[in-house]
Amino acid sequence: MPNKHASVKDVRKSKRRAARNARLKTHVKALTKQMNDFIKAGSVSEAKALTGKLQQVVAKAAKNHLFHPNKAARKTSAMHRKLNSLSTK
Repeated sequence: MPNKHASVKDVRKSKRRAARNARLKTHVKALTKQMNDFIKAGSVSEAKALTGKLQQVVAKAAKNHLFHPNKAARKTSAMHRKLNSLSTK
């Protein structure tokens, strides 16, 4: 247990931040899984509707340093590649 008041406050802040980061990461994973399920099912319209939301969440995660910007770009690019391959078939 920290001795100084500032250290106690830092522990509280880090717990709050860790919870927020975990929540955001889980949200990104859930949206990605949902997108993959739509693509596997072949439902293009639902996948296109989800694309904007997923791209927005991934960009926000990168902005908040939850993901590296290159990882966010890879996720977005992979999502668009899958969606384009589905719509060209």
